[in-house]
Amino acid sequence: MQDNSYQDDRDEMRDLLRQFKNLQNGIGNGFLDEESYEKIIDYFDDKDDLSQAMDAAEMGVKQFPYSASLMIKKADLLIATRKYTQALDLLEKAEILDSTDIDIYILKTDVFLALDEHEKAVELLEEAISVFEGEDRINLLFELADVYDDYEEFDKVFDCLAHILKYEPNNEEALYKICFWADFTGRGEESIRLHQQIINEFPYNELAWFNLGAACQGLKLFEKSIDAYKYALVINEKFDYAYRNMADAYIRLRKYKDAIEALEKVIELARPEEVIYEAIGHCYDRLKQYAQARFYYKKASHLNSEDSKLYYKIAGTYINENAPRKAIQYLDMALRIHRMQPEYNLAMGECLMNAGNIKEAIIHFSNVVKARPRGVAGWEALIRCLYKENFLTEALEQIENAQQVAGDKPLFIFYRSAVLFAMGKNKEALICLQNAMERSPRLLKKFVALNPVILRNQQVIDLIAYYKRKHSI
Repeated sequence: MQDNSYQDDRDEMRDLLRQFKNLQNGIGNGFLDEESYEKIIDYFDDKDDLSQAMDAAEMGVKQFPYSASLMIKKADLLIATRKYTQALDLLEKAEILDSTDIDIYILKTDVFLALDEHEKAVELLEEAISVFEGEDRINLLFELADVYDDYEEFDKVFDCLAHILKYEPNNEEALYKICFWADFTGRGEESIRLHQQIINEFPYNELAWFNLGAACQGLKLFEKSIDAYKYALVINEKFDYAYRNMADAYIRLRKYKDAIEALEKVIELARPEEVIYEAIGHCYDRLKQYAQARFYYKKASHLNSEDSKLYYKIAGTYINENAPRKAIQYLDMALRIHRMQPEYNLAMGECLMNAGNIKEAIIHFSNVVKARPRGVAGWEALIRCLYKENFLTEALEQIENAQQVAGDKPLFIFYRSAVLFAMGKNKEALICLQNAMERSPRLLKKFVALNPVILRNQQVIDLIAYYKRKHSI
């Protein structure tokens, strides 16, 4: 039955086009009614043949000079060809003939926006919204929201969507859009009130429950957001985005097992995604189940082999298992993609140092310093590496460089003291240690970690004891 209907439509269109062609060429005395012209214009418009569509529109308007619908279609084509003034004149005439056609106001809006007359577009739509009702009013509010979006008046976008939901609480398009705009504009509290009102009237509206959860989540009310997502899932157990957001809320609450359960549901319901596997890996990482974390990080990397961060995270699981040589393999893969990334170089330097490859470690620590010269971490690692390998002169030189570039941080003074002790310059070293203790006694542990044997030095012990009494460290 449907096939016959489709064939009938094709046959009718073929006949209309033949008649139109004859009229164009002045053959015969054929006649096309108003509706036929509309169909022909739409046909050519759909085919992106604007020239033929315009010919049909002009012929139609000439034959039916009081047809508002044909004027509107011609104005639409004029807008497509950037003849805005002509389009506006035609729309003014159409409005006189039929002021109830919503397309007049939408097309006028397009003209005003094209002419960068934003205020006129807003004024026109607001006036029309006050006149139209029902679905037309909803469509105009969506149009107004788009205008505000184009001109970055984002709070007003939210207002338009909120108005739509007051008129039509179950409008899916508005519900989908307002979730984003509530977060973007920071109007989570208003969103909570709005969606609670919708839920009170329509308790089985899954999108309203989801939006309520998202608004609570944006305000860091994670327990409440999870409750809302659970209601959405009772209504629609295949609502994968509710599981996604719920998993994120569980992660924020450090409930990693619950987050994994929610993320596994996402995998059941949707296509495999790198971000989901990575999130599961992150949860296992936090649970210190490093083999499981690694398994999911690797699954994520199979979906996106160019994401260096995933290789870095895999390496991190090996580092946590005290397996630096395996970590080096994955850090190398990460560094092939982003050679100067500071975190990767820092981790690689630590692994190489632990594996006894000091020269390579120094190169990677130097890369960290180059990338972030004002950061302390790179300088600290470089100085520590030089110290442990007894490159004391070089260590002292890098301490001076660090102080000049990154600032005279207390940590560098502690490290200078350690190096001076190692060089046998005990008097100078004690002065440095005293200076460092005055400034930041809590960093003493880093000084001791560099060389625990230093605690056999009675002068050092006495100095530490003095500051322990003074600062209760």
